[in-house]
Amino acid sequence: MSIDAHLATLEKKHGELEAELRSVQAQPSVHDEEIVEIKRRKLRLKDQINRLRSDTQH
Repeated sequence: MSIDAHLATLEKKHGELEAELRSVQAQPSVHDEEIVEIKRRKLRLKDQINRLRSDTQH
């Protein structure tokens, strides 16, 4: 898989997590732990995306 394709996949997953987070936050019975876990997963993906972009610029 090329770096561009990998970046696109990670960005798609990040967007999906964002949509999941909005959906979960709209539910009144959601647990804070679930929100925190989604945010952690989003942050890990964002870190991977930033690292890949940084690596390709050098």
